[in-house]
Order: sequence, then structure tokens, then C-alpha cells
Amino acid sequence: MSLVTSGPSGDLPQPKERPAGPSVRLAAVSVALGIVVLGALALLAMRSDSRKSDANDGWAGTLLSRPVAKPDFTLTDTAGAPFDFRQQTEGYVTLLYFGYTSCPDVCPLHMANIASVLDEVSGEVNAKIKVVFVTTDPARDTPAVIRKWLDNFDVTFIGLTGTQAQIANAERAAGVPEAVLQPPSASGKYTVGHASQVIAYTLDDEAHVVYPFGIRQADWARDLPRLVSTTEWPA
Repeated sequence: MSLVTSGPSGDLPQPKERPAGPSVRLAAVSVALGIVVLGALALLAMRSDSRKSDANDGWAGTLLSRPVAKPDFTLTDTAGAPFDFRQQTEGYVTLLYFGYTSCPDVCPLHMANIASVLDEVSGEVNAKIKVVFVTTDPARDTPAVIRKWLDNFDVTFIGLTGTQAQIANAERAAGVPEAVLQPPSASGKYTVGHASQVIAYTLDDEAHVVYPFGIRQADWARDLPRLVSTTEWPA
């Protein structure tokens, strides 16, 4: 999986309350697209070689050669309650992403693109999707900071934190590279290298597709309904 360095800077849910619209979210996403790729797409820990693009069965993301089970870890949500990832996302298409709120490029773009498309898909599709953001910068990303940041995109997005060790364990469980905190500058600011892909766990509690940075809203609009409706995956 790729690792990027970013600069400092149950029951079906009730209908989602969302911010004013895409313009609000996009205003919050003033980005400088300068991504330093520290590792090529490898998907090593997930034990799955990606298929060739011409055999990707029409998916915008990377179709995995073997499905990967949804990981079992518990972190703390923005209300301060324990969140059992596997148990509390059971029965939903779950989009899992590891990042941090000071990230000026990859993280806000992923969140803004997904949120904008969730505004447009049918209510039936929307109700079957959960987005889970796990911070890789718990020292700065307090629960309140995470909640305020996620609310810029979608108030239903789930934010999780924990100790650095707990988050590293969650990354290992999900099969992504552990985040790397870079040495701080003289002013105390620092960057965080972190995995840049969104992992999509489907209704069978397995990941069949991952979405690297660069996925567009049109891609999400095509794939999200398929993730909800697809019940048979290629062997």
C-alpha cells in the first residue's frame, strides 16, 4: 500500500443531517496537491496482489485478488465511547481510512469526495454505508478536533482515536503501513506519513476493493451503489 507524507497545516441509521452542501465542504478543503509518495502500491499486509487494470471488472478502485476480512479492533469515538470496529459496522458497507486532520491534501479530498457523492446517491444506498476515519495523529487530533473536522464533510462520519500503540495495532489489523511521524521543525510543526487508500468492506464483512488517492467523485458515484448491491465476487 502507498504511504504519503502530508504537510502540517444494528439498525439502519435515521436520515442523515448534512452540512449546507458541497460548497461548504469544498471551502474547507483548500489544498496544495504536493504528495510525496514514500511507498509504491504494494498491498503487502493484505496478502493480495492487485489485478491488472484491464481485468478490474469495471471497478474504479483496485480489485483484490483475494478478499480480506474486516479487522477486529476497538478504539474510542469522538463522544469518548469505545467503538468496536467489526461489531459496530456489521451489516454496512464500511469505508475505512487512516489519516489526520492537519493533512492539507489527501485526507480532506477523500472525505469531501465521498461526502459529496453520499449527498447524491439514493437513500437506500446511503443508509447502508458507514465512513470511519481513524486519526494517525492522536497527539493533535483530540476527539473534539476530529469531530469538528469531520462535520465539515458529513456529520455522520465516524471518527476514532486512541493511543499511538492502539492506532498502530489497528493499522496492522487492517493491513496498512503504520503511520510515521516526521521530526518536528523548529516551530514544532510536523508531518505524518500515512496510508493513502480507503478500504471498502462490503456486506459480507470482507474487503474486495481498495481506493487509492486520485479516485474522483464520478468513480465513487459509480462504485458505491455496486458495493452495496454486489453479493458475488470473482474468485
